[in-house]
Amino acid sequence: MDRIRIIFADDHVIVRDGLRSLFLSDPQFLLLGEAADGKEALELVAQHKPDVAILDISMPRINGIEATRMIKQNFPSTKVMILTIHENEQYVHEMLKAGADGYVLKNAEKKEIFDGVRAVAKGDNYFSSEVSKLLLGGLIKRSREIETASGSHLTGREKEILKLIAEGKTSKQIAQQLFLSVSTVNSHRVNLKKKLNIWDTAGLVKFAMHMDETKVMEKDGY
Repeated sequence: MDRIRIIFADDHVIVRDGLRSLFLSDPQFLLLGEAADGKEALELVAQHKPDVAILDISMPRINGIEATRMIKQNFPSTKVMILTIHENEQYVHEMLKAGADGYVLKNAEKKEIFDGVRAVAKGDNYFSSEVSKLLLGGLIKRSREIETASGSHLTGREKEILKLIAEGKTSKQIAQQLFLSVSTVNSHRVNLKKKLNIWDTAGLVKFAMHMDETKVMEKDGY
């Protein structure tokens, strides 16, 4: 198995010491460097092109949000996992908008941190269980608001496309299955994001999951 090449950035020495010991304890990870702020993290990414960059949010010079945005713009093959104390929905959404692939809290167990790095390294999204609950809670609240808002109901086609997005299908695959053009599918994606006020694919997936759960509960009489 190929080793996962990583760098990490945190402005606290004690945290960097802990992360260094953590990742050096498992031969699956190859630690290429560590940074004390976002600017140093960007320099390490430019130098090493790691598989995963593990970043804090609150850092000097360049914060984690801006560093993530710049990494995704300039080094798209590098995945970004946020490791932070901030258990706040707004922070999570800001990081997702910036392009972060994962979001894990610093109080997570060793296994969860490792699972997060492995997941984003292979192209999946990963969220701490607490973060997933936070996102789902926000989506449920917004979905209830949407249900009562005039003119904001999804069309049948939009619901159909949302379900296929939740199944992990690309725009091309959806277009082939529904006999639509890719541009038409992408237009529906944009409309979904506007109607739901959800600006990332992970959020659309979670919203679709909530819709399915609600249908099951209604069917079962809950």
